[in-house]
Amino acid sequence: MGISYAPAIQVRSGAERATLVRRTYGLVFLSILATMAGTAFTLVQPGLFNAVAAHPFITMIAAIIPLFMAQRSAREFPKNLVLTFLFTFVMGVAIAPGMYLAERAAPGVVIQAGALTFAAFGALSLYAVFSRRDFSAWGAFFFVGLIVMLVASLLNLFLQSVAIGLFLSAIGVFVFSGLLVFDTWRIVRSGAYGQDDYVYAAVTIYLDLLNLFMFILSLLGGRRR
Repeated sequence: MGISYAPAIQVRSGAERATLVRRTYGLVFLSILATMAGTAFTLVQPGLFNAVAAHPFITMIAAIIPLFMAQRSAREFPKNLVLTFLFTFVMGVAIAPGMYLAERAAPGVVIQAGALTFAAFGALSLYAVFSRRDFSAWGAFFFVGLIVMLVASLLNLFLQSVAIGLFLSAIGVFVFSGLLVFDTWRIVRSGAYGQDDYVYAAVTIYLDLLNLFMFILSLLGGRRR
């Protein structure tokens, strides 16, 4: 999800902002590669795959621990990078069963979801960077939308409605698209982060992208079924 932090040091110059952007998006790119590596590793390890499929909540807890530690050590290089890569690798492990099932039900859907996510990321990022709008109000709006969506998703666990699931996936795409614009604006335009806060910023963008990808994947797979 989109996460709002309040770093102690803010960007004060164009050079600092450029350094922050370069570090942030470099780390986002490497984090995505770490997630892909985690997914690929899990798919070729039947024992690990079955364990993750049987205990998804334990796997998510295992991912949250290095995430929490990375945020606590966000300015302690290289510890911050090691913990961030550990978190994103474990996230790849966690999503592997879902991606396998989606691909088996609708061959090619994972690549399509990835391509759509990449296209959305580029378009939304450019919009946040070049628009003259103030997106400060978007954070609260889409965060409320995220909470409502999570509550509805919990209710649907009992209803098991495919139609509601597709509707929630569409809402998820909308919510995380908005959060991606908001979080990009905070990094590039608002001066909310300092140049050493790239771990905070990168994890925020990474979570927006991962959730956007998973909701697009769910939407495409559900429509095909």
